[in-house]
Amino acid sequence: MVARIFSFLGKEWHNLNEAAMLLGVFAILSQILAVVRDRLFAHYFGAGATLDVYYTAFRIPDLLYVSLASFVSVTVLIPFLLEKIGTGKTGDESSRKFIDDVFTVFFFSITAISAVLFLFIPRLAHFIAPGFTESQIEALVTLSRILLLSPILMGISNLFGSVTQSFRKFFVYALSPVLYNIGIIAGIIFFYPMFGALGLAWGVVLGALLHLAIQFPVLASHGFIPRFSFNVDFSSIKQIIAVSLPRTITLSLNQLALIIIVAIASTLEEGSVSIFNFSYNLQSVPIVIIGVSYSVAAFPSLIKFFSSGNREGFISQIGDAARVIIFWSLPITFLFIVLRAQIVRVLLGSGAFSWSDTRLTAAMLAIFAVSLIAQNLLPLLIRGYYAAGNTRRPLLVNLFSYALIIFLSGGLLYLVRQYPEFSYFMENLLRVSDVSGTEALMLPLAYSIGSVVNMILLFKIFQKDMAPGLYNSIKRTFFESFVASFFMGFTAYQFLNVFDKIFNINTFFGIFFQGLASGLLGIFVGLILLKLLGSRELEEIRQSLHHKFWKTRAIAPEQEIL
Repeated sequence: MVARIFSFLGKEWHNLNEAAMLLGVFAILSQILAVVRDRLFAHYFGAGATLDVYYTAFRIPDLLYVSLASFVSVTVLIPFLLEKIGTGKTGDESSRKFIDDVFTVFFFSITAISAVLFLFIPRLAHFIAPGFTESQIEALVTLSRILLLSPILMGISNLFGSVTQSFRKFFVYALSPVLYNIGIIAGIIFFYPMFGALGLAWGVVLGALLHLAIQFPVLASHGFIPRFSFNVDFSSIKQIIAVSLPRTITLSLNQLALIIIVAIASTLEEGSVSIFNFSYNLQSVPIVIIGVSYSVAAFPSLIKFFSSGNREGFISQIGDAARVIIFWSLPITFLFIVLRAQIVRVLLGSGAFSWSDTRLTAAMLAIFAVSLIAQNLLPLLIRGYYAAGNTRRPLLVNLFSYALIIFLSGGLLYLVRQYPEFSYFMENLLRVSDVSGTEALMLPLAYSIGSVVNMILLFKIFQKDMAPGLYNSIKRTFFESFVASFFMGFTAYQFLNVFDKIFNINTFFGIFFQGLASGLLGIFVGLILLKLLGSRELEEIRQSLHHKFWKTRAIAPEQEIL
């Protein structure tokens, strides 16, 4: 049994759909656990001061994580590792030396910066949460200091993950976030009763430790356990910095935008930070399952095609991944908008999480859903540029887009305060006119507008730079999926009214079955339309399931890949 487990951990995956679906399955499991995590938070704390502080405490550690840990990310290191492991010889000295050098520089750098931030967090806390009381600021400082351990552990885990990804060991990569969420859930259930709010932070640290630990078996089997290097080759480190600096700035921009959004939310009605994070987390579920899974699965092949000069293969791979992302994203967008209240109430609505919290979170979820297709395509387009070694182009586009998000976050808030008509329109459109705290709806609206603008600009530039004709290869999929999704959403909406008279929607099971039955009937109609339209993606998904991707045998990698 143990031998089988380690064999599966070390299994190699090559087919795009099969690798992406494997990642997707575990992403689904991870996101299920993430929803369980958020439900526990909602049940025990509701949208209030405790969770406002907890979520805000992530802002500085998250910024540190993306600003420094991104230097050792899978996306950056895989091209270097594939070059170093060019001989295909396991445990090759040059590749091991490379990993040791990167590990040494990264560990001492992030530890030193974490120590500095540990000292300065009391000063920074007033900037990231200007609306908090002094007692909240004190709690924020303590939680943030504990959470500084997380970027260190997760950064090292990312470094380890680069090695496992280079050997196409997708299973370990996919399992890591599952264990991360298990650690956080343990913090809620076991640590919080013992240590209070500090236990929540220690749960995050436990999750990060588990995220790291699962990488060891694969690294050990290939002789890649990193060690401290006392003779660092800084020429390789400089190359990594040169490649990853624009990417690091790109990722940091999103965190800076979130810091400002959370800072604004802290000045609004109590619970605004929590509700924003609940809705943001829910809309992130399909992004992780679809956008990230397909972009991660496609990335090694994109590197291979581009480095070998196979431009047709590169464009084809991008087009295939984009089509499937669109195919999945549009139905989810329509269902999220139509079934938003049922989704939020079923997933989060218990205990201290009130009906007003549910309605406001649902409204935010609908706003986020508008930009789902954009947020799902962005990781693929960005990785397409990274596969070609071009990290500057995404940086420039993201710099503009996140500046737009920041500007709109304040500008839209000013708009609803100065022009009640706009506020009235948004509240009635989302059916929250009798709910307090609706000013916070401007924050996800700003984020969604910025994300859509980001994707449109990057897509147009990417098509011009890297993939001429990309739009033509995906427009049929977009049309088919949009038509099917529209009627899917319309059907679900009509049956909500029908089942409203059948089920008692004031109970958990009533609203669950109302949403489930309506959604399934909508999906059924959508599938029929896709079949009638001759959807290529629907047939590809059927074939992947028919081939039982989870039982696919390992395929020996080509020499030039490893």
